[in-house]
Amino acid sequence: MPQNKKVMPLHNKLDMMLKLHELEAQGRKEDAATLKKQIPLPAYLAKFAKDHLGTEFVQNLGWSMAEAEANYGSDWLVR
Repeated sequence: MPQNKKVMPLHNKLDMMLKLHELEAQGRKEDAATLKKQIPLPAYLAKFAKDHLGTEFVQNLGWSMAEAEANYGSDWLVR
């Protein structure tokens, strides 16, 4: 099983999630969408979503896939 090679610290993710919530509550959808693209989805959740919901679903999530790419390779979504 692949090792976690690149994981954003949890406190950074939590700070970003709080900011995302604030932006959405303020109706700042574009700013929220931009921030959402910077928050990496945990690799195991990305893989679960791909396996159970499909690649198109994962592509449309809007989250960063940096952790999944670091763990499973840059082509993990199309394999």
